[in-house]
Amino acid sequence: MMNTMTTKTTVAIAVPLEAELVERIRAVDPAVTVLYEPDLLPPERFPADHAGDPHFTRTPEQEERYWNMLNKADVLYGFPNESPAGLARIAGSNPRLQWIHAMAAGAGGAVKASGLDQETLQKFKVTTSAGVHALPLAEFAALGIFNGFKRSAELAVDQVAKVWPELRTPTRLVNGSTLVVTGLGEIGLETARIARALGMKVSGTKRNVEPIDGIEEVAGNDGLAGLLATADAVVNTLPGTPYTEKLFNREVFAAMKPGTVFINVGRGTVVDEDALLEALDDGQVGYACLDVFAVEPLPQDSPLWNHPRVMVSPHTSALSAAENRLIAERFSSNLRTFLDGGELPHLVDTVHFY
Repeated sequence: MMNTMTTKTTVAIAVPLEAELVERIRAVDPAVTVLYEPDLLPPERFPADHAGDPHFTRTPEQEERYWNMLNKADVLYGFPNESPAGLARIAGSNPRLQWIHAMAAGAGGAVKASGLDQETLQKFKVTTSAGVHALPLAEFAALGIFNGFKRSAELAVDQVAKVWPELRTPTRLVNGSTLVVTGLGEIGLETARIARALGMKVSGTKRNVEPIDGIEEVAGNDGLAGLLATADAVVNTLPGTPYTEKLFNREVFAAMKPGTVFINVGRGTVVDEDALLEALDDGQVGYACLDVFAVEPLPQDSPLWNHPRVMVSPHTSALSAAENRLIAERFSSNLRTFLDGGELPHLVDTVHFY
């Protein structure tokens, strides 16, 4: 990707960000002008709260200033108002826009939800923060594996009831067990790295099937059932696309060994939740650790809330106190690449939207 700006490049900060991190972006190159007006951005309620306080409102004068600032930019840090509607609006109002960096690792869904046509989407690039969230997601996946193998849900129930069982129940060893990771991208490979450090054997799926160091077997989605036959645990990291929707269906759960531990840190639409509940009830899945769901927030009447062998996490496993810094560092590296005329990494695929 060639940067056609010959002198100055203007970056606008569209989402909440600490002033010291804005200075890091300014330090990338003297040719970069960074537009940052913190009074126009909603305050964060917690670290990496990219949307900010939902009760925040701008005055009409502030709203005009916000959009005027964004329309002066060649590059945006974040979607305007951190929303698909904001993306759609800036695409129509800023003809000089060349690149937007999204806060999310899986920004394809938001790009699709913007409703922009392909002609418009070809006028600028959208990059994601993929990889920034790999370590916290991989650590969460490891938590799920340990919870399932060490019976943490049952222990918690016994503790609340003050029950000391007469017969002691053994737990399972993680070391020497087999893990299948669906989606051997950055998150999947980081999960595999941690799993191998725990002594697990790891296989997995990848869109482009090719050997990977340290991975026992790599298959496409059509080979998933074969991998599951020997899996003790399964971690899904796949994004939500038409090609992955309800990949984990009744047939796939039926291919698992009884008692398989299932963790989902990808997207909820990859899992048929009715099929998952059936697999939990008949013992094919021994424990499920879920950070994502087909509908979010998870509806109050979902049986997953109260299932004794399910942990519900409110789509927070990627969050860490270091996230803003890590994203700003990733953006600064990408900005250097952009200024040098290089190819930007982690571009959103505007056909498959991942």
